Amino acid sequence: MRPEWLFSLIPLTIGAVFLAFGLYGLRRAAALRERGVTTRGRIVRHEIHRSDEGARYHHPVATWTTEDGSPCTHRSRFGRGRVTPGFAPGAEVMIRYDPTNPARFTIQGWDTATVDRLFTALGAGLVAATLAVLLIRALTL
Repeated sequence: MRPEWLFSLIPLTIGAVFLAFGLYGLRRAAALRERGVTTRGRIVRHEIHRSDEGARYHHPVATWTTEDGSPCTHRSRFGRGRVTPGFAPGAEVMIRYDPTNPARFTIQGWDTATVDRLFTALGAGLVAATLAVLLIRALTL
């Protein structure tokens, strides 16, 4: 095999990173479903971040009290292009958090596993396609 096969490491690496990111998010969501505690919280503000292309992403910051009475205020890891009804500052929301690490939480209705599923599917597709091409190439040489 000639050195051109090294270029296949690019989509393989990108696919592996996407796959790892997606699986991490799905495992995190599953752990919150299994061990998480649900409580009422409130959106206190939105942190707005701009992408390199200029798009604005709103990340809600939620506050709630844990079972042991500790106050928590954390920013959602998911941002959206606009604030949907029911998630404006002051809105009451349902929070599901990890009692051992309350910074791991989801805002029900805002945080979805769609992004994690998309990254998992794209990563698996890239890895599978690249490995198939490498296998075919190895068998035909």
